[in-house]
Amino acid sequence: MRHDPEDLPAMTRATYFMTNVVARACIGAALALPYRARVPFMGFIMSRFIGPTAGFMRRAQDHVAFVLPHLAHAEHERIARACLDNAGRTLIENYSTKAMLSRQKDAQIEGPGLAAMEEAAKSGQPVILVTGHFGNYEALRAALVGRGHDVGGLYRDMSNPYFNAHYVRTMQAFGGPVFAQGRKGTAGFVRHLKGGGQLVLLFDQHVYKAPVFDFLGHPARTATSAADLALRYGALLIPFYAIRQPNGISFECVMEAPIPASDVETMTQAMNDSISARIRAHPEQWLWVARRWRAD
Repeated sequence: MRHDPEDLPAMTRATYFMTNVVARACIGAALALPYRARVPFMGFIMSRFIGPTAGFMRRAQDHVAFVLPHLAHAEHERIARACLDNAGRTLIENYSTKAMLSRQKDAQIEGPGLAAMEEAAKSGQPVILVTGHFGNYEALRAALVGRGHDVGGLYRDMSNPYFNAHYVRTMQAFGGPVFAQGRKGTAGFVRHLKGGGQLVLLFDQHVYKAPVFDFLGHPARTATSAADLALRYGALLIPFYAIRQPNGISFECVMEAPIPASDVETMTQAMNDSISARIRAHPEQWLWVARRWRAD
């Protein structure tokens, strides 16, 4: 993927530039509002204007209908719109770094994964926290940072280099090192892990030519890198989620029990099963826009 704007065709560069201008205007307008107003405001903008205009609404509906065909069309539409609302809320929350860190610093974290992670930190054992585009995982990362953990992550650069430049800064602002996918970033990621570090990996996207596993009842290519790294470096593999609550602002933070070390296939399927259960319980909070079941 090319990330220097000057390397892009003129028309693509102009489109990306204008898209970023509009996005920055929306983000700037939202940030001018009090926190409790900006979050629902951005959810409304994404679900009612940006999502439908960009074709995200139709794509999300199609994916919901594919996985949940027993539901009525009106329910497919409701879930798709709610998922866009969650995406908009998540976006502006991640640009509200100071507010998010302040709100989450004393947040309760449920589940056996927290104790396992803290025990690993004492012994210097690395930890890989696995999650997906569900709720807002940065809310739980912020809660862990508030407890003194140095949680880093690996991210995929966006195709729009103008937007990517400032979005990456939001990830860095939460604390902990962040590494871009690619040879250099992966090398830093591995060094951090080998040193007993704690890192986040999102695994719920299509990966070209990756092995096929069951995901929400359908075959989907899924990266095995999290399980590979856990086995190679003796890291704990802990699924974790920040589930948005009915008020639209707060979160239930959950760290599940570590996935037992076995083999790459079993562990990767366990990861898919974990997030699939969360999505079925709260379908509005997963990013149905993602082309999870695309063909190579």
